[in-house]
Amino acid sequence: MTMGIIFISVIFMIIGMSVQARLKRKFKEYGEQSTNSHLSGQEIALKMLHDNGIYDVQITSVEGELTDHYNPVNKTVNLSRDVYEGRNIAAAAVAAHECGHAVQHATAYSMLMLRSKIVPAVQISSTLSQWVIMAGIGFMGFGGGNSTLLLIGIILFAVTTLFSLITLPVEFDASARALKWLSSANITTNDEKEKAKDALKWAALTYVVSALASIAMLVQYILIYQSRNRD
Repeated sequence: MTMGIIFISVIFMIIGMSVQARLKRKFKEYGEQSTNSHLSGQEIALKMLHDNGIYDVQITSVEGELTDHYNPVNKTVNLSRDVYEGRNIAAAAVAAHECGHAVQHATAYSMLMLRSKIVPAVQISSTLSQWVIMAGIGFMGFGGGNSTLLLIGIILFAVTTLFSLITLPVEFDASARALKWLSSANITTNDEKEKAKDALKWAALTYVVSALASIAMLVQYILIYQSRNRD
């Protein structure tokens, strides 16, 4: 059964790397195509926020590649330098997507609120779950030890799996808001919008792969727990 864990980990690692590689290629391709509006990512972000009546969110430039994110704690849209300064389809898509999260926050979008509430629990479970599970499996391997520790580890891991699942509608909704606004605000042409949609689709797939991997691992841990209890 533990071989199953290794197999699943390797399979999803390969899938994840493939999706990440495809995502980078897409962003490189669309990062070389200017938008009709010629606005920078920073200008697009500012306009989208203001068009949605949001004036208390700061836009900052951060180091790294694909490090863009919205921080609801200090209300900042953090854009990587290429996105912040870029005047291309990829920059427009990412800037609008991150502002989509800001709009979610401002309108108290239910799934974002739920995700924010469980962040403290996720921080604890993500740190402890793997160690507790490994210890639980190890102890059960010696003379059929008590399975309670493994069960605790599974519960902790289930919290991180739940977080991965909740993240999906949050990301999909942010992209939908971004694409709708890019079109209505005349930031992109129809052709540019389709390319922005394609870029965001590959970004979303990274979250899908992560969620599926988490579900597969959780099922595997549950099967180990059940098999050891039957022995």
